[in-house]
Amino acid sequence: MQYQAPVNDMMFLLKDVFNIQSKFAGIEDFSEFDEDLYAAILEEAGKFSSGVLQPINQSGDEEGCRWNDGIVTTPKGFKEAYQAFVEGGWQSLTASPEFGGQGLPKALHVLVEEMFYSTNTSFCLYGSLTAGAYHLLQAHADEQMKAKYLPNMISGQWSGSMCLTEAHAGSDLGLLKSKAEPQADGSYKISGSKIFITGGEHDMAENIIHLVLARLPDAPAGPKGISLFLVPKFMVNDDGTLGERNGIKCGSIEHKMGIKASSTCVMNMDEAVGYLVGGVHQGLRCMFTMMNLERLSIGIQGIGLGEMAYQQADAYANDRLQGRATDGQAPAPIIKHGDVQRMLMSMQAYNQAGRALAVWLGSYLDIAHHSADHAEVQKANAMAALLTPIAKAFFTDMGYEVCTTGQQCFGGHGYVKEWGMEQHVRDARIAQIYEGTNGIQALDLVGRKLVANDGAYIDLLLEEVAQDMQNFADSELKSTLQNKLSELKELSQAIINKGKTDHDLQQWIACDYLHYVALVIYAYLWLKMFNKSYEKQTLGEFFYKRLLPRTLALKASIENQLA
Repeated sequence: MQYQAPVNDMMFLLKDVFNIQSKFAGIEDFSEFDEDLYAAILEEAGKFSSGVLQPINQSGDEEGCRWNDGIVTTPKGFKEAYQAFVEGGWQSLTASPEFGGQGLPKALHVLVEEMFYSTNTSFCLYGSLTAGAYHLLQAHADEQMKAKYLPNMISGQWSGSMCLTEAHAGSDLGLLKSKAEPQADGSYKISGSKIFITGGEHDMAENIIHLVLARLPDAPAGPKGISLFLVPKFMVNDDGTLGERNGIKCGSIEHKMGIKASSTCVMNMDEAVGYLVGGVHQGLRCMFTMMNLERLSIGIQGIGLGEMAYQQADAYANDRLQGRATDGQAPAPIIKHGDVQRMLMSMQAYNQAGRALAVWLGSYLDIAHHSADHAEVQKANAMAALLTPIAKAFFTDMGYEVCTTGQQCFGGHGYVKEWGMEQHVRDARIAQIYEGTNGIQALDLVGRKLVANDGAYIDLLLEEVAQDMQNFADSELKSTLQNKLSELKELSQAIINKGKTDHDLQQWIACDYLHYVALVIYAYLWLKMFNKSYEKQTLGEFFYKRLLPRTLALKASIENQLA
């Protein structure tokens, strides 16, 4: 079936639920944008997704990327799709207008990115890494470097990659061994090997700008001794033309469970020329600018694949005739069977709440990066810091669950290639692993965002939600949510009290706590949506009655560990 972009639901979030125009009223950078423009962009993104990306998704998975003597060839149709992607301006949506970007809000971009992930996750990853790379350079590069590299990256003429992981150092970047030797001309010679590099080599862009973590000769051990370097595939001359090939090459590509049309590379550097970004030993600080954006992007991968799985499962359930319905129809479309309705409503409930959280988080990032109000920027940064690990982990955990639920709706047909459902499951699985495993996201939430600051971020979240809830009509669901928020406060304080001295506790309860917090946030967002549209009533009530009770088991599990 052809993907149907959920533009109406997306505009409902931007316009009615979060009132983005009002929220951004004091931000000069967004003053020329309006809801009509947002709607037009979403409509066009939907057309691009269904017309250009979806037709090459399954074939791209079957063909995969090919490696030959350092050269990576993407599947048939990908180069043409990439050219259309670049010409359509999709790479430059949120980039600074100073360097050729469009400067649009992240709250809009998360919705565009969802569509691209829905229809072709492998393809979307190339653009996601490039956007993360140019945002890092916008934030940390000097003016000369920005002028030399940003315009072509923002246009999509050049792409970007993030070179962190080494074979012996997965998530523990403090163990990395890549070396950077200073040169007389101010450049550095970078040597080492990186693995799992998304888009590290491909044939769609004329140059690839690698952002590489490495150590200087006198660097202290551990994370504090890491610096960041810009390492181009082809050297860039002073006039902007491309020069000779640099000493960074693809040694091989991984043969993966999913995202097979995304090139996942081993990148070898033999005295490759690199340029310092952001100061000596400041590599991790700079890289977190990109990593946090990528974590949100990968979270949206879960939502996008979940939405595609839902649409296909819903269409199949309306067509597939099996068994007798309770109204006596036989054979009946399986949509009439209660268990199938349960599966489809669960998928919808997670997808729509996840989409709402993505917009909410996107709006905080917009305020943090564009507002002139210092107090608002501080608050937005705190909320983004809290919500980012939740979004990355819960979106992808639920995305995988939703995809497998959709596969279940198809029965045996979901397990064979022709229907495409097994690809969604395979493509969704990696999102729980890369950009920091979901266990690491949970540890970040509990260790850094809860215990380390005595619950200040959680208190801020509770204050924001409580203030907003004053606008909600009194109802049974509102009372339920108020009770959950009180529980969350008490549970968080108990974890803080014991977690300061019992670090094992943080490890044991982190994932349960993240899921608990996420479900409570989803409950808030469902009530917020419900108060704006009674069309959401059935699905909102389903979430409260059938999915929110998962918090009961999570709370019991945490409290048993606290005892």
